[in-house]
Amino acid sequence: MVSISHESPHETRARLRGVLADADFEVLPGSWAYHEYPAGPVPQPSAEALALVRDAQSWSVLEPARGGEAEVFGVFAFHFPSASDNSGFVGWLAGELKERLGTGVAVLCGYNSARGGIYDYWLVPAQLLGEAQAHVRSLAAGADGGGPS
Repeated sequence: MVSISHESPHETRARLRGVLADADFEVLPGSWAYHEYPAGPVPQPSAEALALVRDAQSWSVLEPARGGEAEVFGVFAFHFPSASDNSGFVGWLAGELKERLGTGVAVLCGYNSARGGIYDYWLVPAQLLGEAQAHVRSLAAGADGGGPS
């Protein structure tokens, strides 16, 4: 369930650092890219595909990079405990990463009831993945819960 929080910016940052510290954090191996397919029948993505999204003109499949793509990403993921109030998490962490790395991010969300509900895949330029991972771990370490697993 989506939580609604009324708190100061300082309280929000402290809460979300705690959420980050309690989240399962995973860095996916390899490089990732979107591959486009014409609108129409659903394309058959690779077994490793993370997402399949469409607009009126095309399908986009996020899957391992094949080489030669214009944009290549590193990907990390968060699964949150079911009781976690993670409202505002995406906006907060995206801002933290923009400030630290100088780049925006793309975030794809899914739902897995067996692992707490909402989970996120975060995409950053592949060359910044190590810096992004280090900053995430640093933010979590400053929370009262330790760091992401």
